[in-house]
Amino acid sequence: MCATCGCSDDAGVRVTDPSATHSREHPHDHPHDHSHAPDRTVLLEQKVLARNDDLAERNRTWLTARDILAVNLMSSPGSGKTTLLERSIRELGADVPLSVVEGDQETMFDAERIRATGARVVQVNTGAGCHLDADMLARALATLDPPRCSVVFIENVGNLVCPALFDLGESSRVVIMSVTEGADKPLKYPHMFRTADVVLLNKMDLLPYVEFSMERFASSVNQVNPRARVIEVSATRGDGIPEWYGWLRSRAGDRVVSASESRP
Repeated sequence: MCATCGCSDDAGVRVTDPSATHSREHPHDHPHDHSHAPDRTVLLEQKVLARNDDLAERNRTWLTARDILAVNLMSSPGSGKTTLLERSIRELGADVPLSVVEGDQETMFDAERIRATGARVVQVNTGAGCHLDADMLARALATLDPPRCSVVFIENVGNLVCPALFDLGESSRVVIMSVTEGADKPLKYPHMFRTADVVLLNKMDLLPYVEFSMERFASSVNQVNPRARVIEVSATRGDGIPEWYGWLRSRAGDRVVSASESRP
C-alpha cells in the first residue's frame, strides 16, 4: 500500500495522450508520512484507502451516467496483457467501441502499441507508484474522453499486490496470468485473485514446455475465489479467445448493438 510500498515518493504522475505533442504532468498527491510507527502507518493506510474509495465512487457514477463499461486488467509483468488487448481491439473494435487507459511506471511503449491498433489510448506513468488509483483514473478519463455507450480497458501496472487493494470505480476486474508463472500464484497472492470476476490463464500454447499443473491451478483459484470464471487462452495462437470475447460481449450488452447501429 502507499504507506509501505514506496509509491508515496515524490516521483510524479504523468497522464499523456500519445497523439498529442505535449504531456500533462501532475504531482503524486498521496499524503506523505515517513514515520514507521505501526499505529501511524495503519492510520495512514486507512486514510489513503478511504480517500481512494470516495474518488472511486465518483468515477463509478461518472461511468454509469455515460453507460461506459470499465474493465480493470491486472497481472504481473509479462503475462501478455498488452498482446491480449491488441488482439481484442483488432477483432472486436468494429462491433464494440473500445478505448484504453495504459498504466506503467515509465515509458509509453504499451500506449504506442495500442495506438497502432487505431484505438484511443491515454498513458498514465506512475513514477515510483506500483498501481493505478482512482484519482489517476479520473485524470486519465478526463483526457481520454471516452464516448458514451463504450468500453474502456484499464491496463493496470504489472503487480499482483497493490492494484488489488485500490478500487478505481471499474465495472469488472480481470486477472491475467500465464502458465509460465506457476500454478501456485492464486494461493500466494490471494487478494488479487479474490477480487477477480474472470481469471484469464494465458500462453496456453506454452503449456507442453513448462511445469504447470492445471489441476493445482484450478483447485487454487476455486479455494480463493469459487465465483471466478477461468478462461484458458493464448493471445498469440487464439486458444479460448472466442470465450473471452463472449464474456466481454455479455458484459458490454447493449453497447455492442449501439455501436453496430451507429455505423453507416
